[in-house]
Amino acid sequence: MHKYIWLIIVFVIIFLLRVTMRMRLKNKSKSTKTYKPLKAWQKKIFTVLVFSKLSTKRFFRDRLALFFGILFPLIFLFVFGGIFGKSGDTVSFNVGLLNNSTSKYASEFISQSKASKIFKIDPTITTLSAAEAKMNRNQLDATVVLPANFGITQKGSLYPSGKVIVYYTNNNSQAGQALISILQTEFHSINSTFVKTPTPFSATGQELNQKSLSEFDYTFSGLLGFSIVGLGIFGPVNVFPELKKQGILRRLHTTPIRVWQYFLSTMISQAIIGLISISVMFITAIALFHLKVVGNYFEIILFLILSIVMILGVGLAIGGWAKNERQAAPLANIVVFPMLFLSGTFFPRYAMPLWLQHVTNYFPLTPVIDGVRLLATEGLNLNQIGSQLGLIAIWTVVIYIIAFRVFKWE
Repeated sequence: MHKYIWLIIVFVIIFLLRVTMRMRLKNKSKSTKTYKPLKAWQKKIFTVLVFSKLSTKRFFRDRLALFFGILFPLIFLFVFGGIFGKSGDTVSFNVGLLNNSTSKYASEFISQSKASKIFKIDPTITTLSAAEAKMNRNQLDATVVLPANFGITQKGSLYPSGKVIVYYTNNNSQAGQALISILQTEFHSINSTFVKTPTPFSATGQELNQKSLSEFDYTFSGLLGFSIVGLGIFGPVNVFPELKKQGILRRLHTTPIRVWQYFLSTMISQAIIGLISISVMFITAIALFHLKVVGNYFEIILFLILSIVMILGVGLAIGGWAKNERQAAPLANIVVFPMLFLSGTFFPRYAMPLWLQHVTNYFPLTPVIDGVRLLATEGLNLNQIGSQLGLIAIWTVVIYIIAFRVFKWE
């Protein structure tokens, strides 16, 4: 159901854009009709809307901008979706399986292992030397060997016994230890059918009536942050120096347009483009990787618009200050890469040292990623994320004060 809602949102946005463009063309064709003169504030707003439309059309005509603004974030979505999506919920091991026993229990063990989702057995392994060669090339995690006496009832015993040998290399020691632990658990349940051993101490588990975030649910908000950074920072950083080089901004400076009008038109254009790009990501994540969106869609959209506007200010400041690409690109990288790697975009912040978590709490991108995660996948509302909204508001004021002061028309 969620994916159809996002499809409707995308189609509505596209429909409104097309209707607006047709109405403008229709009004221009009626040259004989007289219009009342526009007031001063209406002229300013009209200028903003015209430049917003031009910026939006320029984006969708630029194939390179379409790739980096929409397709490039989708590539990361498929990469992380493949890692943390449906296939990431089940742990499996690539193993070789050698059976040197003829007992009934050995045959049952082989058949159960082949049917298990935990073991991916390589059928080409028939000798230990062949298994060693593949383990040395990291093509196998481990090799399980059933000795000749596995499953045989020894003399003087009332039940069968045996010891499985797990071979692994030094670089796969963690996988080998995990595999041994899994096999011991399996054999423990089998042993209990033969020997009743008292257990004075034990542990039990109880499932909470709550759903936790999957790895993909947690990562998706970071991918949205990456998409917003790409549109809000790299977009203006790439466009503004080119416009200055071509003298377009210099010619605009000779017109009555003001900096705030130019900034506002860029905000509207980037908000529309950003929502379309993010909608495509949401639809893909829900349809293909089963993203669970439990929050309010209206609040998510509103929060994303505020986030796009805030991050866009960084791009306007860098692109407006730089005279050419040689100045813009290094400064953009200095600002962007620490945020991408330390704000939880690709790696969870809880895995960082505590002091670094405190520092990164105040990065501009951190409240964006945390806010999206809290709204979309944890079901909170805007009233419950006041700290994230407060940080975004403060950063928006600071960033745009800097952007207005450093902006240059040429």
